[in-house]
Amino acid sequence: MLNIMLRTSYQILRRTRRNRKSPAIRQLVEESSLSTSDFVAPFFIVEGKNERQPIGAMPGVERLSIDCLLIEAEMLHEEGVPAIALFPVIDPSLKDVEGSEAYNPDSLIVQAIQRLKAELPTLTVIADVALDPFTSHGHDGIVNEKGEIDNDFTLDLLVKQALSYAQAGCDILAPSDMMDGRVQVIREALDGQEEINVSILAYTAKYASVFYGPFRNALKTSLTFGDKKTYQMNPANIQEALRSALLDQEEGADMLMVKPALPYLDVIAKVKEKTLLPVGAYQVSGEYSMIMAAHEKGYLDAQTALLESLICIKRAGASFIFTYAIPQILGLLN
Repeated sequence: MLNIMLRTSYQILRRTRRNRKSPAIRQLVEESSLSTSDFVAPFFIVEGKNERQPIGAMPGVERLSIDCLLIEAEMLHEEGVPAIALFPVIDPSLKDVEGSEAYNPDSLIVQAIQRLKAELPTLTVIADVALDPFTSHGHDGIVNEKGEIDNDFTLDLLVKQALSYAQAGCDILAPSDMMDGRVQVIREALDGQEEINVSILAYTAKYASVFYGPFRNALKTSLTFGDKKTYQMNPANIQEALRSALLDQEEGADMLMVKPALPYLDVIAKVKEKTLLPVGAYQVSGEYSMIMAAHEKGYLDAQTALLESLICIKRAGASFIFTYAIPQILGLLN
């Protein structure tokens, strides 16, 4: 045992630890907090009935048929979760080079929206607007004869997809394709069809990220050539994200999204500072799966790690967060 002489005569001018001395005081001075009302729950949906397909790359997450989706969505809504987001798992036989199933008026997503709004009318339904789940090549846009993604031709199909979802009763459309001008043309099309109350959540800063890997596994989609770097954002850039945010705001977006979340907290904070719109963040599949994998190895506790990562996202300025972690952390919130 060390023989240490302790000094007791320090003249400490400020003791900030006084605000940390008890759970009650820490809670009283807490600058950021989480509640179930902060979250959007993403769901992967499949055809069929009573289908629950575990996703190996995302422990605790399943692909669900619409009947099972209704059960899970109702449970979360009763716990205070205000919104869900839908992502379809499309049969390969329905995919083609133009992603025509995206605007099928009787598509899986349209059916899901209609059932959800009929049975859970107070639940906000968000639908992803992008072609990649529906294209045979896996890209978010139409490929021209040069092998490039044709921005303006893609816009025509995104408008058709957006209108089919709006007419089914979707509350918020979330274009995630990263084509230039898509917010403007979708807003004009919605207003032209008197769908003036349908909101647009623009994926303003969707980075070309490795963290989407488990998501693509969940959707059973992959690229047959190239990558998405010509339309998704360079992870090295932040000014580009701010410019995109201001453009989306000008074009008629109601909300903005930054994706992924935790590696891009600085982007969330800057976008929040520069725009007047609510800013959401997507804690993507790779963020979730890394924590769950570490939990399975015994390296950390998933529940507390997920909660800490989410409070960091909220602290950065996110008004709402898409996350797969809601079932994991409900007990800590309530």
